[in-house]
Amino acid sequence: VFVPTVKRILSRASMNYRIASLILSSLHCTGAYNVSNGGTRRQFLEQGASAAASSILVGGTGAASAEDIVTSPSSTSITNGGPLRIENGKILSMPKIGTGAWAWGDALFWGYNPKEDAELEEVFKYAVNNGGGFFDTAELYGIGRSESLIGDFENRFQLSDQVSVATKFAPFPWRTTRESVVKAAEASVKRLQGRPIDLYQIHFPNAYANSAYWDGIADAYDKGLVRAVGVSNYGKDAIKACYSALKKRGIPLASNQIQMSLLYREPLDNGLKETCDELGVKVISYSPLGLGLLTGKYSADNLPKGPRKILAQNLFNGPNAESAKLLLDEMSTIAQAHDATFSQVAINWAIAKGTTPIPGARTLSQAQKNLNSLSWSMSQDEVTALDAAAKSLPPLTAPEASPFPKVDKDTGLIMFDS
Repeated sequence: VFVPTVKRILSRASMNYRIASLILSSLHCTGAYNVSNGGTRRQFLEQGASAAASSILVGGTGAASAEDIVTSPSSTSITNGGPLRIENGKILSMPKIGTGAWAWGDALFWGYNPKEDAELEEVFKYAVNNGGGFFDTAELYGIGRSESLIGDFENRFQLSDQVSVATKFAPFPWRTTRESVVKAAEASVKRLQGRPIDLYQIHFPNAYANSAYWDGIADAYDKGLVRAVGVSNYGKDAIKACYSALKKRGIPLASNQIQMSLLYREPLDNGLKETCDELGVKVISYSPLGLGLLTGKYSADNLPKGPRKILAQNLFNGPNAESAKLLLDEMSTIAQAHDATFSQVAINWAIAKGTTPIPGARTLSQAQKNLNSLSWSMSQDEVTALDAAAKSLPPLTAPEASPFPKVDKDTGLIMFDS
């Protein structure tokens, strides 16, 4: 019953936007259909309801809310490296920072309104004109609206040589074949005004059919729909398996998009980042601002609203409150030394760790502040000081509590570890 219902809603998405968005967001970056853990269909649906609230806590590339962003000085020197440089499916160079476009079209979590489109257009133009033309989106974001906006903006300004677009395939439970990946890629290409996708990623692991998805992204590459292929939220073993499967097709695994910040260092501590480096897989880091908790806006006396409040309460008022204060104090010291903001310190740390962070931007001011992070560089001593301050803090969300499917039930392969 569930699958046909979702499909009917999707076919009338303009009439039932919020309902469809709720269901898709429930599946976004979650294991709402995580059958690898067993359970009944009733439990499956119950998990989906709770996943809608939790998905915002476990990833994505949404923008911090306007009040999360603190005023920063304007920059006189921004060097980002431009769009992706890709040759034969391999990413030769990545920009230092990208723009996450989850909020571009998502009404449920980010309160998108079509009236914002003019502002988003200004964000797009500013980013491209200042070397920040790398945009990360997904078919899930606004049920394709995010992709369509980026396609419209790029087509309007004829800036294809300065723009790179990464988007993602969503492994829904009814998508179990390689053909489903190709069809989804074709739909994304259409929303992007017919241009090939620069980087096509599998959004998150499934509890089954993962090897079919690898064949599917390889097929999309062979058909010329995409220029490079990657994954997202994959653990060490899954990265190695996907890398090997694609290598047999003569296609490199270009990237792994994972959560990483000063409040979520798991990929550094458990060897995932090291594994990616050894294989030549580029790392894109989402949620570099720790869901806004690293912006300097919040404290024990000023907690965010909504689902983030619980995380903030644990961070600022829990047993590790003193450690959190030490981290924020160290960030403050570095920010003052560079006349920068807390957010820019967090972004610079992610860059220093060899990743490309993709903070969101919904306003021109946010885009300017994000790119201004590149007007200064963090010293190794500063990186070391932040590492020391963050090390005593547990991860913002425990990996074992993540709703991602952990194991492929058909092969036993560990899909997610951080």
